[in-house]
Amino acid sequence: MDEIIYGIHAVKSALNYTDAASAATPVNLIWVDKSRKDKRILALIELAKSKSVTIQYVPRKTLDEQSRKSKAHSKDPFNHQGIVAQSSAPQVKNENDLDELLQNLDEAPFLLVLDGVQDPHNLGACIRSADAAGVHAVIAPKERAASMTPTVRKVACGAEQSTPFIQVTNLSRTLKLLKTYNIWIIGTTGATDATIYNTDLSGSVALVMGAEGTGMRRLTQEQCDLLVKIPMAGSVESLNVSVATGVCLFETVRQRAN
Repeated sequence: MDEIIYGIHAVKSALNYTDAASAATPVNLIWVDKSRKDKRILALIELAKSKSVTIQYVPRKTLDEQSRKSKAHSKDPFNHQGIVAQSSAPQVKNENDLDELLQNLDEAPFLLVLDGVQDPHNLGACIRSADAAGVHAVIAPKERAASMTPTVRKVACGAEQSTPFIQVTNLSRTLKLLKTYNIWIIGTTGATDATIYNTDLSGSVALVMGAEGTGMRRLTQEQCDLLVKIPMAGSVESLNVSVATGVCLFETVRQRAN
């Protein structure tokens, strides 16, 4: 199934993963604002040409219409940055793919679990941070959670191409699967005394982040081996889930590097 993606970083990443010799080409068409002649756009045009991707030069109004279609269920303003692409939707993996990934890893697994994150901007930001931190996969439930959309891909800036996004039917059952691989399940919540900084995160770890506002569900929390928090020094009680995810991921990176 084809979808519309937009924005310089998202389109560039999709083009980088495009193989003109493949039967399943991630990008088969791009629309470019015919009034833009700057270096960033020209570089993308050359990249598209090198991948044998069809290029159409159109008025900005056409790009507005295309990006609006891709955000039919969003009230946020769009910003296509002068380029829109028709792309094959990235493959969303499932429980079987997760099992295969874990069987083939040659290092301690490092996973991010998102328990019901619903804002596509937060999901995109979490995937981007996960990619930067070297996470092996991002796991999320299929129901009552954001899925892979053009908005997610734009915010992820291409990270969704290199970091597997795995949607599972039953998150609690998936956490039980992770335990069979001796992966330590670390949940995050404010209702604990343990902090992310005094917890050993150097081994096989799956970090579990809760949904916006509500946090982790009860069944998810029950599967955690340990609950930790980010110590807060100011007046706010919590961080945005994507910010909290970045803090926790890179504390894990720091410990794994030692």
